Formats: sequence, C-alpha cells, structure tokens
Amino acid sequence: MRITVKVGLLFAALWILIKMFFFWTGALGQNVVPMVLLNMLFILLAISVALYLHKGQQTEYTNALGDIKNGMTAGVPYAMIVSIFIYAYYAKIDPEFNEHQKSEWEMRVKKELDAPGGLEKAQEDNPDFEVLERDEIIAKMKSGYESFYNPTATMTLSMLALLLLATLNSIFVTVIMRRVVFRNMKYPNPADEEPPVIN
Repeated sequence: MRITVKVGLLFAALWILIKMFFFWTGALGQNVVPMVLLNMLFILLAISVALYLHKGQQTEYTNALGDIKNGMTAGVPYAMIVSIFIYAYYAKIDPEFNEHQKSEWEMRVKKELDAPGGLEKAQEDNPDFEVLERDEIIAKMKSGYESFYNPTATMTLSMLALLLLATLNSIFVTVIMRRVVFRNMKYPNPADEEPPVIN
C-alpha cells in the first residue's frame, strides 16, 4: 500500500476516534462545528504529511500534476472513509442528532409563523404558500427539511465537500511543497538526459 494512502487512512481513523470520544463523553453535546473544523484540518494535514513523506522518498523527477495526484491519493481515501463513517454514525450510533435538528427546525418555523405578521410574510415571500394555512405551510416545510436531515443526505454532502477540499488542498499543498519545502531538491529529469551515442 502506498505511503500516501496509509497516511490518509491514518488521519481518517484518528478523526473517527476523536469523534467517538466526544460522543462517549458528551463533551460537545449537539455542537458539530468543532468536529467539522477538525475534519477540514485533518484532510489538509493528511495531504500535507502524505505528500511530504512521498517527496522525501522520491528518487525521480515528477511534475506538479504528479504531485497533485499523489496528494489526492491521501485525500480521497480520507474522504471516503470519513463519509462512510458519518453515514453509520448518524444512522446507527447517534440517530437522535437528526431528530434533534428536525425538532429545532420545526420550533423555529412555528415561532416565525406565529410572530405578528409572520404568516403573511411567509405567504408573500413564497408564492406556493399564498393559499395555504399555517399548519399546511409547516407540513410542506417539514417534508423539505426531513429529507435534508437524514444519514444519506449528510453522507452525500460530506463526501462532496471533502472531495472538493481534497482537490483544492492537493493543489495548494503541491504549490507550497514545490516552491518552499522542496525548492532546493533536485531530481534527475528524464527529459534532460542525453540520448545514448550509437557508434
């Protein structure tokens, strides 16, 4: 297994362990922001460490595109493993989280509609609500956010976001590595080699 893939899997496993630690201790409660930020940091670190180790072991020249691909071989496994875990987490380990989010959403919608002029404003802002009563509006909006707060949607959004981050971070880290960290390292470039002399 390539060193880049190993590093990606290692950081994914580390993020999962931290996520489970906070679940078991309940230290974060329903606050997902710290783990989202840590997720973004870990995919950056996975790509950085993987590319650094790979470049350190490298014995031949590769262009920037090759380095970006090597960075992706750390970022993509990280994104896949973390996204699959997120599905399992919200489907089996902590299904109450999505139910909590749905309840908060519904309370917020009811509060806005029950405020003075709230119902009229909702009817004006959305033509579909113009002829609907309060309970009908709530039911229609509920069907929308219920399809959003489910494990499959969470996994899909997480995977798309992480794959995008993997691509952008691979490009960013490649530029930094080539221009700063490994700026003075020279590799033999096959294109620069002289062709053999045929007698």
